[in-house]
Amino acid sequence: FGIHALLVVTLTLSPVTAAAQNENDVTGEDVYPPLWDLAHENLLDFPVKDNKIVINAWNYQDRLGVYKSLLKASAKYFGGFGPQNSGNILWGLPAQHGWQFRTGRLADPSGVSSCGYENGELLCLSVRSWWSCMNYYLAIIPFLGAVEAGLFGQLPYEIEILPPEEQKDDFCYSVNDCWSRMPKLMNDWKAFFEYLLSTQHKAVSSDSFSSFNLDHALGLMWKAHTTSIAYALPKFQDSLKYFSDPEANFSEDWADAVDFIAATHFITDLLTTNNFQAFLPQRMLVEGDVLPSITDFSPGQNRVLVSLRALHKANKSTGGLLLKLWQKAMSTEAGRKIGRKLIESVTSG
Repeated sequence: FGIHALLVVTLTLSPVTAAAQNENDVTGEDVYPPLWDLAHENLLDFPVKDNKIVINAWNYQDRLGVYKSLLKASAKYFGGFGPQNSGNILWGLPAQHGWQFRTGRLADPSGVSSCGYENGELLCLSVRSWWSCMNYYLAIIPFLGAVEAGLFGQLPYEIEILPPEEQKDDFCYSVNDCWSRMPKLMNDWKAFFEYLLSTQHKAVSSDSFSSFNLDHALGLMWKAHTTSIAYALPKFQDSLKYFSDPEANFSEDWADAVDFIAATHFITDLLTTNNFQAFLPQRMLVEGDVLPSITDFSPGQNRVLVSLRALHKANKSTGGLLLKLWQKAMSTEAGRKIGRKLIESVTSG
């Protein structure tokens, strides 16, 4: 049964990855999240008020600036993995956020406000959007974990995150606030950034960056990533009521699939993430979208949606056993390498 389950998972996940793009595509503008060039890349570029760096996490450009500052501050650890910081494994986070923005998933799905719409407040991130709220835990929490770990050095000011207009209790707004309310999340993200910092200190003494282990770094990052999702999922379950049934189903399927992807220590550099996202739906799903024949989606996108739904149902029906078997198979570095190869080779072949 274990081998059969492993094959089911492998074949289910395999359509998610597109064929590899040419490395020269790194310089193409469309590989970066929308408005990437306009986002702040230094923390001191954000407004300073009452001796605090103030960040509006409910503005797309500000949240993007949080990511951009993380990418810049961590660039030196990934210099050997690709040109122009393209090998940085933190790219998966802003790339996902950019996909969410581009596909309208961060706008107000209730229709009560113009938040997130082109004819209204385009850069507004709605607190009623499930995607927007889930992403908070994969943007602000990693960022504050990095601040606490010392990734940005000694900052002259504290960080203050502005609250949304509603549901204020569902979020935290400073390093101390987040530590007191969600210590495990903060600790997991801090551990990832501390590992990066420790490799630099070792390099200074040994004159070599050989202490950096990509698989270990990916393991720490994915652990923090899945912890964030697991913590946020029950908080925002009610937000799915604003979505169509197909979009609500896809949202849950996607959150579930991340656990399977994480187990392989999937490499979330810029190129791989963009290849990966090419097969995700490029608009919100609406009533009347019937799988696997959504006419304005590519065969690959239809196939991925069907696969993610099947994976979610299979894992649910086995009480999570499918995920446990997959995680066991991915418990060694050799196993994870095979897992990633299986995911990639089935599609390209």
